[in-house]
Amino acid sequence: MDFTFSEEQQAAAEAARGVFADVAPDAVPSPALTTGAVADEFDRALWARLGDADLLSLMSAEEYGGAGLDAVALCLVLRESAKVLARVPLLESSAAMAAVQAYGGPELKGELLERAGRGEVVLTVAASGRTGHDPAELAVTARQEEGEGEGADWILDGVQTAVPWAYDADFVVVPAHTAAGRTVLALVPRVHDGVALGEQFSTSGERLGELRLEAVRIGARDVIDGEGAWEWLRDLLTTGTCALALGLGERVLRMSSEYTSKREQFGFPVATFQAVAVQAADRYIDLRAMEVTLWQAAWRLTSGARGVLPVAGDVAVAKIWASEGVRRVVQTAQHLHGGFGADTDYPLHRYHAWAKHLELSLGPAAAHEEALGDLLAAHPLG
Repeated sequence: MDFTFSEEQQAAAEAARGVFADVAPDAVPSPALTTGAVADEFDRALWARLGDADLLSLMSAEEYGGAGLDAVALCLVLRESAKVLARVPLLESSAAMAAVQAYGGPELKGELLERAGRGEVVLTVAASGRTGHDPAELAVTARQEEGEGEGADWILDGVQTAVPWAYDADFVVVPAHTAAGRTVLALVPRVHDGVALGEQFSTSGERLGELRLEAVRIGARDVIDGEGAWEWLRDLLTTGTCALALGLGERVLRMSSEYTSKREQFGFPVATFQAVAVQAADRYIDLRAMEVTLWQAAWRLTSGARGVLPVAGDVAVAKIWASEGVRRVVQTAQHLHGGFGADTDYPLHRYHAWAKHLELSLGPAAAHEEALGDLLAAHPLG
């Protein structure tokens, strides 16, 4: 395991810092003051700049106009995006593109990847299941029509909740289970016969969608039936969520450091008080643990290296630390800021809302602790 980033990975992170440099985390109304969505759509101007900087096609092969990089590079870019609460479907679209490239057919790749890499087509993924607590692949059924062989259309029925950017995406990648127990990935157009969306809202104030599918017919070209495709996509989404949590947590700890260094009590900066310093040090330890477990998971996904546990074990550990760590970081920041941290004219409350969303996205820590326990039971150590 080597945590040294390549020149290409570092260049991607540097390009991301340049693109995100002038992004304001409070460019839309506060979720604390808004009953509905904070905005009608994601930041299209930022999305265009990411496309111009070739950051939407990081993991696409050169033949599809991409940089041919890996999950580590994507996580480095996501880490930077979270520091400014960038309102773009960078994780979902990038992960969906990567799954299409790894498991999709030649026709689908040729039709989709270059356009998505330029930002002309937006992808998202339905990964929360019917309730947010059940496996996403069990929320939708898929059956292939009989009599036409492998080229027959697929019929989808079911509901997926809390689909991010559902109202803005051109296609939603939907995991679905077949009668034979297989999981397929269907690229469902947002506007399509039998497709309906119900409005939902995240704690960050972003608009989500409850995706309802009723006898939705999808052509065989747009259905990925590769073994392990959904598991790989789910692990990439979870790892990317950990990268977002890390970037957010790092920015919040810096905000706390800057504030406590200037805020004085009894004639001294509160940062010099032992109780404040200890709390900040504990949160720094959380962030370093979040970082090392993130890169372990991203490295396993990228390298395919064998370990004592399957890669899902490393992903579960990363998500456990990300969920618990980012919650502790923002709670400590609120405490150290006092009432100022809840002021809607100051951006800390926005980071708190986003952190809660990230904590619960793709399963809270407890869900991944249970998954890790199952893996340990199936793969005894020693």
